[in-house]
Amino acid sequence: MIIVHTEGIFTHEVSWCSCPGSDPIDLHLSLLRERLFPASISKPKTAFTFEVLNHFLIDALECKTSAMSFYQKLKRFTNNAFPDRVPDRYRELMRVSRLWRDLKHRKWFGFGHDTELDPGEGGLALFCPACPQPGINLPPDWKAWYDSNTVTRQYVIDGNFTAQHMKMNKPEMDVSLSDGKGYMVSEIPYQSHLQQSVDNKERSTCSNHRAINAVNINKSNLQSTGIGATACAQHGCFVPHSVVDFQKGERYMNTDYSICNALSYHSENITTALVIYDVGCQWSVNFRSQVKSSSSLFLPSGLEIIPAVGKFHLAAHKLSCFPRYSLNFVKGAGHLDGEILETLWAPFNKISPTARSMTQAHRQEVYDDHMRDSNWKKLVGIVPSLLKKYKTSNKCLEDMNQAYEQLNAVLDPNKVARWELDAVKAEADRGEALDIYLLRGDKAPTFHEAQLKLGKNPVSSSANLGSVAWLAEGISIEDSQDQLRYELHQLPSPMSARQEVKTSEKRQRLSSRIEKFHSTGQAFLKGLEIDGAFIPQDDPAFCAQEDQEKEDGEFWEDDDTVLEAPDEEVQELASELMSIWMPSSIGAAKLMEIGLHDLLKEEMELRIGQANDCLDQLQTDLGSKAMLYRQNFRTANSTREGTRTKKEIQKVVVRINKHVRSYQRARKAILRLDLNDNIGEKFKEIQPEDLAVSKEVTEENGFGQGVSKMAWFWMVDGEQNLLNGDSGGLMEEFYHINWLKARARRDRWREEVSLVRHEMLWTTLWFQYQKEIWETRALQSTEPGKEAYASKQVELWSDFTKKAGLMFQGKQMECI
Repeated sequence: MIIVHTEGIFTHEVSWCSCPGSDPIDLHLSLLRERLFPASISKPKTAFTFEVLNHFLIDALECKTSAMSFYQKLKRFTNNAFPDRVPDRYRELMRVSRLWRDLKHRKWFGFGHDTELDPGEGGLALFCPACPQPGINLPPDWKAWYDSNTVTRQYVIDGNFTAQHMKMNKPEMDVSLSDGKGYMVSEIPYQSHLQQSVDNKERSTCSNHRAINAVNINKSNLQSTGIGATACAQHGCFVPHSVVDFQKGERYMNTDYSICNALSYHSENITTALVIYDVGCQWSVNFRSQVKSSSSLFLPSGLEIIPAVGKFHLAAHKLSCFPRYSLNFVKGAGHLDGEILETLWAPFNKISPTARSMTQAHRQEVYDDHMRDSNWKKLVGIVPSLLKKYKTSNKCLEDMNQAYEQLNAVLDPNKVARWELDAVKAEADRGEALDIYLLRGDKAPTFHEAQLKLGKNPVSSSANLGSVAWLAEGISIEDSQDQLRYELHQLPSPMSARQEVKTSEKRQRLSSRIEKFHSTGQAFLKGLEIDGAFIPQDDPAFCAQEDQEKEDGEFWEDDDTVLEAPDEEVQELASELMSIWMPSSIGAAKLMEIGLHDLLKEEMELRIGQANDCLDQLQTDLGSKAMLYRQNFRTANSTREGTRTKKEIQKVVVRINKHVRSYQRARKAILRLDLNDNIGEKFKEIQPEDLAVSKEVTEENGFGQGVSKMAWFWMVDGEQNLLNGDSGGLMEEFYHINWLKARARRDRWREEVSLVRHEMLWTTLWFQYQKEIWETRALQSTEPGKEAYASKQVELWSDFTKKAGLMFQGKQMECI
């Protein structure tokens, strides 16, 4: 007989019992009594020691070791020089380990004692000891003592597209040992649900959410393109019987099934559930109607569902989603980031390549085992974890409360009272009422709006017809010069003949525009001679050359504009370096002296519009850059995808630098035209460090807003007195928003402190509940082995209970 042990694979002669009354059919039982697990029931030729099976389970859970790697290790232990001479029992190991795993789990969950009971859905799964569960860790009269904001279900759902599964060649040969008894849902009811569900294939109307927009992706060799799971948002424990397979991306029919199963798990009489989903703003719109129209989806009666979006993913949403789906503004949520499930996928990604080619049943058992182990680790570490949360939440509550009180001290009490009423109403009504957390203000006038306004104004006696168009053309020429300088900066040195021809043509066209502009300007400047010429200087900090692969024709597409070629005796300077003579070139004092104050005002308004345009586009592109990094670059699954995203980011950086250079030109002109330095205070200089994306803007609900600083241009609007602190100006609006956020942060941390104290109590009661169950089994056991194992479990849970009681003493909520 082949014996597989932790130290190697050995061949032994076995003498079977031939005593009177022995039955040859029970040979496998004889091996089990010797702590050997037979590879077959009848006439076993191979057996595995209990020790080697336990080693394999722990290696698979902790080291993510595959069965092949584990068996190769045993072969090398046996004969490192000639491992091929060792008997191959890999397939036997695969089969026996599945049986061993299933038997161990049934024993751990008491079904070795309660042999007449079937585990049922999720019966072989652990859940979170700190989450409230009626009938388990809540007192019988808990509804009389707790409000709905304290006893809530807080779940987060997310998908993992690394956990793929290939189609099986012979699915009819697959045998399941624990279908639906762990964390993955039962296969037959789930497939029935998918067949009767309607795939609406709707595109997201919020943002470019890759998971939802990928629903049409279908890989013919895959049975599953990934998995979706629901976990408790506070502690990251997988919810039993709620993990589903995806078939064509992350469709709502998949996630609805997971969420409904999770909301029904040990949640009797709980009336409020917080569901955090990356696309919660889209999913929540039709969820209720989908449940009503489906015969396979069920929700507890009277359950109110509050949708939210995790803080990391909220940055990818429209700004309007921020107040309505931010966890910062959900009463009773405590301090949550809603992204804890993301941290759980990393270890699963290590086993996904192995599970990819398993049978459906085997893969389900492996994932169940790893999720069970993940929850067990959470359970083992729950006491120190809650103690750490208690210490952190108390410190943060103190800081946030101090910041709130300091802000209150400098505000008008009447305004604070009005804002308090608004905040309370918004928390109760939710939806659009939460938009009070959005910054409101008049939008600054754009360049074209300023030009249109000036064009409609009546011409004064001192102004000339067409001056606005002439000034706008000058600004446009400056932008064209900047673009040409940038394009030339990207060309190699020396240039090819084709590039030199294209460069010459571009310069000629631009030179013609400049000459025509200056000729027209003589009438507006009253023949004023501008002393000296200046060469446009771009800030080197915003002219960095990007490492992009460019085709020769990328910047040199043919221009259909037909312009007359300039005279041969044009300026010696290249057209992209020529001076543009405008009123700002002369200066405010000189313009006022010669009576060109109307021209000064016109250019000032156009320059302000130009600056506002640049700042608005700068904000948009900075947000786009952040989204590309977070959504695409950091999650790229291949070098090709990462390279493509990097190129997209580089294009955004080019646009950002272009906006900054245009803004700098507008700012310099404004400073030269501003007589009293009033407007110049609004438009400050942009530094390279200002272009770092602020979480206050792209992750408005990110923790730490109280100490973070935004670049000044995120706080510019169109009011003339925006910085003077007058009542009703932008400063009041900022005080309003900062007060609301400070209040929300204080309230969330206050809730977190209370919630942690309750979780300490619920954890202790959960341990006590497990102890009492095993005490009952120990009393009911009639066999010595079962009684001994039950007593061992009683001691185990007693230790957990004592540790929790000792560590939580003086901190946890008093038992009701």
